[in-house]
This record gives sequence, C-alpha cells and structure tokens, in this order.
Amino acid sequence: MTSSTIAAEPGDRTADRSVLSGARRIVVKVGSSSLTSIKGGISEEALTALADALAAKRNAGTEIILVSSGAIAAGLAPLGLAKRPRDLATQQAAASVGQGLLMARYTQAFGAHGVTVSQVLLTADDLMRRSQHTNAFRALDRLLNLGVVPVVNENDTVATHEIRFGDNDRLAALVAHLVRADALVLLSDVDSLYDGPPSHGAKRIPLVEGPHDLDGVSIGKAGKAGVGTGGMVTKVEAATIAAGSGIHALVTSTANAAAALAGEDVGTWFAVNGARKPVRLLWLAHLASVHGRLVLDDGAVKAVRHRRTSLLPAGISAVDGDFEAGDAVEIVSADGTVIARGLVNYSAAELPQMLGRSTRELGKALGRGYDREVVHVDDLVLV
Repeated sequence: MTSSTIAAEPGDRTADRSVLSGARRIVVKVGSSSLTSIKGGISEEALTALADALAAKRNAGTEIILVSSGAIAAGLAPLGLAKRPRDLATQQAAASVGQGLLMARYTQAFGAHGVTVSQVLLTADDLMRRSQHTNAFRALDRLLNLGVVPVVNENDTVATHEIRFGDNDRLAALVAHLVRADALVLLSDVDSLYDGPPSHGAKRIPLVEGPHDLDGVSIGKAGKAGVGTGGMVTKVEAATIAAGSGIHALVTSTANAAAALAGEDVGTWFAVNGARKPVRLLWLAHLASVHGRLVLDDGAVKAVRHRRTSLLPAGISAVDGDFEAGDAVEIVSADGTVIARGLVNYSAAELPQMLGRSTRELGKALGRGYDREVVHVDDLVLV
C-alpha cells in the first residue's frame, strides 16, 4: 500500500493549492464536454492536451488516476446517433462501442510519453460491498505501484438505473477516498465556480471553506452540448463530499489542467473541513438509492444520533416503503426529520411485527435471526 506523506488532517485549512505540486497521489476527473469536438465524437486535440499534462505529472513522480467520461459520446458517431440517447439500453450500447475507442486514444496519447494506461470499469456495487471495494482498492493500488495510469469509468454497459453513480463526478470522489488520494481535481469546460453567470460580470470564487461559503450561489447544471450528465452542480457536490471527508479538491477547466497540477492559482479550491470516512459510508450518505424509511421514537433518536448505537426494533414506531434486507433506508424522527441512513437487516414485510419489541423477546417468539439489530452501527451514517 502506498501511503501519503501530506494527507490532510481534520480541520486543516492552512493547506492550499501547493498541495497539488507535491502530492503523491491525485485523482483527476474529466467530463464528456471537455473531450468532445464541435462535430461530435472525441476531440483528438483535447484528449492529447490532457494526456500531455497528466503524463508530465506522472513522469515527475505523482501517481495519477484518471476518471474519464466520454464512452457514450465516443460511441454516438459509429452508431449513427446525433445526440446522447435517453433510454438506458441505447446508452449501454453506445458505451460498449465507445469505451474501446476512448481507451485506444488514451493508450496512444499517454504512450507517446512512455506511460502505460489501464482500463478499470466500476459500478456502485463495487464500492458498497466490502469484499468488492477491497478488491478494487488492491487492483488500483497495484497498478499505481507499477507506474500505470488507471483510466476509470462507470461500467455503463451493465449498470442499471438502480446501481448507477449518476455521474462520474461522484464516482471520482469515491475513488479518491478508495485509493486514499491526496487530492481530487475535477475538470470541465468552465474555469472556476462563480457567484453568478460569468457573462453577467460575476466574480470567481477562489476558495470554499465550507457549505456556508456557497449560500446564495446559483450553480449551473449540464451544458448545452448535451453529452454530459452533471454540470457544475455535481462537481460542487463531489468536491464538497471530498473536502468534508479529508481530501483536498479543486474545480477548474481542462485547459487549466497543467496549471492546476502545478499548484497555480486557478479554479475554485475546496478546503478540507472534515475527517476521512470509510468509502462505504460515503456511498451510503450520498449515493445509495433509498427504498423506504424507519420512524423512531425520541429515545431511539437520541441513541442513534448522540450515542452512535445500532438501531433496535424496540425504538422503531413506524415503517414506510417497500424494501428488502440489505437495502438503504432513511432513519427519521417522529416529525420526519432525516437523521441517518442505513442498510436494513429485514424487509418491509418482516418489520411491522417486530416494532417496539426487544431483540430477546423477538428471538424467543420468532426464532433465531430475529434477535439482530435492524440496522447495525457499522452500516449507519448520520446525515
């Protein structure tokens, strides 16, 4: 395992962009809009320029993981599609065609600098299950140790709506945590976050120290090109996830990639404002599809929120939704305030008969297997 020498300490706000100039491990994410040409398809010029900047950083000793969108966009022209399809099946088909084309271009562009790249396709399932995310970490860590630049993308060909990350910005934030990166750099076609529309004279926001710094700021969604899925809003969400969990984050344009990696004053810097968390809990807090909710009495709310205990059936007053064992649910107070998310050990059909009863009583009445927690503390995250 490669350890970082400059990982942020919780609450360390003194670190600045100079972290990027000396980082040992950086995750860089690039969006589809930054890689596509005016005519559609992948822009050779844009991809080569990005590869030049990243390969230079890699050859200077920094380990780089590239989270790259663009597979669906690359597959549009070969399939005769004029724009990004809306239906999942056609998106999967375009990704299947485009992913190979995208990797061929990256292989050539990085190869010109003597840098080897690899393809790593992930689904949300790979990061939510302990054995799978452990395997994903080991594979990525070994590739980095061998001097390879892993090119990561969501496995669009097999991912369903239920297990999608939603966009590669969030995927990049989770990958940064998975590999214990020093920093996350989110690249798009916008050079920085602004306090309003740049065309209307808005000012650049150079630093975000916490969510309060973005109060009143209108953040844009996906651009007019129609080839991406996120826009600035998902980049801010991803940067906020990273900074709130101990990883420095920068949002800037792909044209600024080399300057950003050199630690120059470009883009919007998100200062660390929290401690690192297990990647499963980040997924649960920010990405998991919620299938229902458990309503707690006041005593259970205090136990979960303040004493960080597992959730027992005795403290649950109501169940809402249709879920199976292992699904994510919201945990709410009597007035509907969401206090946590968790992975539930029982289905919605099983729980009603268990409410308000102790685990000892349930074990005697219903048999072994019903004397467990409803949500174990290791599968619960406060929100």
